[in-house]
Amino acid sequence: MHVVIMGCGRVGSMLARGLERRGHTVAIIDQTADAFRRLSPNFTGRTIVGMGFDREVLIEAGIEDAEAFAAVSNGDNSNILAARVARETFGISNVVARIYDPGRAEVYQRLGIPTVGTVRWTVDQMMRRLLPEGSEPEWRDPSGTIRLAEVHVHAEWIGRLALDIEKATGARVAFLTRLGEGMLPRPDTVIQEGDLVHVVMPEQDAAAIESQLGAKPEEL
Repeated sequence: MHVVIMGCGRVGSMLARGLERRGHTVAIIDQTADAFRRLSPNFTGRTIVGMGFDREVLIEAGIEDAEAFAAVSNGDNSNILAARVARETFGISNVVARIYDPGRAEVYQRLGIPTVGTVRWTVDQMMRRLLPEGSEPEWRDPSGTIRLAEVHVHAEWIGRLALDIEKATGARVAFLTRLGEGMLPRPDTVIQEGDLVHVVMPEQDAAAIESQLGAKPEEL
């Protein structure tokens, strides 16, 4: 599909490269031509200098043939304005905007514009590292009975099977983050130093499971 991106900062340039690697066509808009230096020399998409909420600029970027639009400049107002133009003027249903102000993010979510709240996401990630027990879940099911959370494990869990965590707690190891990449555990997967362990568990048992994994494992 064709995707239009507003903002060629670190996020926009990485997003453009990632989409192109997956076989999509990309046009990226920025106010300054120098910003396009962040793109790979192999980038084959369109680069357009201008304001991402300007109708003519969007048409030049191929918005009329686009199936998705991402507004990731460093300005909340510009991102929201561009997202609204893409959706309301050009009928793009798959639109997302990056928002720094958490209060604004909630307002625009209620207006039906999906947002990525950079500040809130960063705070949540920091909280999970600083407070390994009782941190905010990464996901809850709509009924609020199941949560997915990154759980801190005691050092003595290192070298044991991910399956041992499931046997000990009754929870499920959904995936591991290892060296910055996600991986699905197999029956023979061993917990390694530096692994981040993401566990699916009942909400009512979360505190007990986090406490259990934060302590030395009992003999299984």
